[in-house]
Formats: sequence, C-alpha cells, structure tokens
Amino acid sequence: MIPVKIEQLLVSKAGFVVLLRGLEDRRVLHIFIGAAEAQAIAIKLNDVDVPRPLTHDLLKSVIENFGAELVRVEITDLRDGTFYARLILRKAGSEVEIDSRPSDAMALALRCSAPIFVAEKVMDEAGRPANGEDDTSPEGSTQHVSEDEARAAKAAALISKLKKDLEKAIQDERYEDAARIRDELKRLENVH
Repeated sequence: MIPVKIEQLLVSKAGFVVLLRGLEDRRVLHIFIGAAEAQAIAIKLNDVDVPRPLTHDLLKSVIENFGAELVRVEITDLRDGTFYARLILRKAGSEVEIDSRPSDAMALALRCSAPIFVAEKVMDEAGRPANGEDDTSPEGSTQHVSEDEARAAKAAALISKLKKDLEKAIQDERYEDAARIRDELKRLENVH
C-alpha cells in the first residue's frame, strides 16, 4: 500500500476530482466524486464550521461512541473505471474491514485524521507521474474549490434543507414554524 494525501479538490468539466499524491513515490491519482462528497471534503479541507453534523461527522461520532477508531482508509481496487475502498476500524484490539466508496472513505479519513493508502496495483494502473502542471488536469481545465465555493455549497445545502423543512411544517400545519423557516429562507436567499 502506498500512503497518499489529499492534495487538492478540483472542479473540471467532467465534475469534481480529488487529487491524491503519493507521499513517497510522488505519483498522483485522480478520483472523480459526487457533489455531496465534494462538499463534505471541501468543508473539512477549508475548516468551514457547519451548524449541524453532516453525514460523515455523524459516522465519526457513531464510530467513536461505540469505542472504535478509524485506523486507515485503503483504496483497494479499480474495476471497469470504478474505484473501490475500505475502512479499517479497530475496536478492542480487533480490526474490521468495511466496504466503502472512496469519496466517503476520504471524507471520513479527513474527519478522523486517519491515513489514506492506495494499493500498488491501483496506482500502477491509474496513477500518473507528478510532472508539474499536468498533474492537476484530469480532463480539461480545472479549478480549485475555494473557501468561498465551499461556503456557497454549504449555504445551498442549508437552503435545500430549509425548503424541505418548510414543506413539512406546512403539511403538519405548524404555521409558526413555517413562518420562521420562510423568513430564514428569505434571509439566506438574499445573502447568496
């Protein structure tokens, strides 16, 4: 296994990309991820505070409250263009391996300060030599996900949640709650 670090989170024409860089051999690996996972990673990379726990924060709390720890994350395989990963958890001296998507595994690793490893065969197949500018361009032009973009993504997620909460409050005939949520939505939408 090759130890890697999350070097960058990028936006390309094809979507969000995590750039992993080998700590020893310096090769880079690009893994495309979904928007929600990109948001979770960007929030942690940019130290953005969120008012309520995200899914990966919740999972970290569950792991810790059950007396376990995330020992490491391993990106183990690449089949038909899909990366596979696993979480290695330890509890009472025993290790357990749990299948995971790499994006979720990386988001959790950031929250738990756990190391990330890539199987040699995966790096051999999909890794690239780190050769300057090319190592940040998986397909077409890319941009770094800035702290402002991470905050905007967080705000968009909050607005989406509030809209669902508003619908539910109206459905449940909780009109005072609905009015409060509506006002908060207006405030947020005017800011962004």
